[in-house]
Amino acid sequence: MQIKSKIRSIPDYPKKGIMFRDITTLIKDPVGFRLVIDSLTQRYITGEIDFDIIVGIEARGFIMGGALSYTLGKGFVPIRKSGKLPADVVSQDYELEYGTDKVEIHKDAFGKGTKVLMVDDLLATGGTALASAALIEKLGGVVAETVFIVNLPDVGGEKKLKDKGYSVFSLTEFEGE
Repeated sequence: MQIKSKIRSIPDYPKKGIMFRDITTLIKDPVGFRLVIDSLTQRYITGEIDFDIIVGIEARGFIMGGALSYTLGKGFVPIRKSGKLPADVVSQDYELEYGTDKVEIHKDAFGKGTKVLMVDDLLATGGTALASAALIEKLGGVVAETVFIVNLPDVGGEKKLKDKGYSVFSLTEFEGE
C-alpha cells in the first residue's frame, strides 16, 4: 500500500477519460524508490525465478531495471525506441491506439537460451511488453518473468501477456479506479 500511495494519479492525461499513473512521484521519494528496489530484490534474490540477465524497456524500465541489476549482480540490456541504439539491431513493430511504433534491441545483447527478466514501470494494454518479449525471443532468449511496478488489469495487458504464456508480476495495481 505504501508504494501505491506514492504514485500520482492525473485525470484526463494524455487525453480525456484516461487516468494516468505517474511513478515519478514514487521514484523521486527515496523511501518509495527503495521500497520498489528492495521488494523486487527480495523476490528475485531467492533464485526461485531463474534468469541470467535483466532487460529494461525504455524509459522508466531503465530506472528500476538498472537498480535491480545492481542489487542482484546481473547484467542489464535496454530495449529502446527505434533509432536510439548505435549497433546492429532487431526490431519489432507494435500497435498503438492510433498507429504503430517500434522497439529495438542490439542483435548481440545476449545469446540463445538466455533467461531474461523483463522490467518496465507500468502494464496497461500490453503492446510494448508483448513487442519487447517478441524481441527477446527473436534473439533466442526466454522470458523468465515480466515485472512491473504498476499493473492496470482492467486495461487488458496482463491477460494478453498471460494468454501468451508469460508470467506477470507487479508490486501494485489500480483496478477500476
